[in-house]
Amino acid sequence: MASEPQVPYPYHRSACVDEEPELRVLLHRLNNQLGIILANAELLETKLGDPPSRSRANQIVTSVVDAIATARDIRCRIASTES
Repeated sequence: MASEPQVPYPYHRSACVDEEPELRVLLHRLNNQLGIILANAELLETKLGDPPSRSRANQIVTSVVDAIATARDIRCRIASTES
């Protein structure tokens, strides 16, 4: 593989990257999937015209960002327990 997996927007790479290779691959896949969901939710949010729909799309964006943060926290906790 070419380079280290990227953590999706808006989070920057943390120092917590010492997981087992299989777990690292799973977390990378999860981050990729969440990144795709986030991009689509943001696109939907910008395309919707009526306030109720736009508000719902914003809730989805917020939830995905929270899920990305949770995945990052799991990654850090696993790395800290392995130390």
